[in-house]
Amino acid sequence: MTEHSLLKSIGQIHISVTDIDRAVEFYRDTLGMQFLFQVPGQPMAFFRCGEVRLYLGVPESEEFRSKPVHYYRVDDVDAAYAELGGRGVEFEHGPHRVHEDDAHELWLAFFKDPDGNHLAVMEERQK
Repeated sequence: MTEHSLLKSIGQIHISVTDIDRAVEFYRDTLGMQFLFQVPGQPMAFFRCGEVRLYLGVPESEEFRSKPVHYYRVDDVDAAYAELGGRGVEFEHGPHRVHEDDAHELWLAFFKDPDGNHLAVMEERQK
């Protein structure tokens, strides 16, 4: 039996923030993410990361507060760690291997945005 999903890809992910201007500065200037637009008069801003659009916003109520953990693919986790650290990102620890199989190793380095949302850079190294 072949499974068919109506859901083809992730179009947008919401990230709850408390200060939209501070969040825009971090994601645009510190992380270097592609800024798309900010909604005038609303605490909402949008970024592009690959094929996914990130929606940073102050939630209207606690019911809509998001707590995602975002893992951003990089070509070289050690280089990303050094570059982002140079831009002021405070990592919880350096890059480390979290998984290994016959073909790959998964390396991660975790950090937080100004609102305490957990983020990571990840590299899948081929053996």
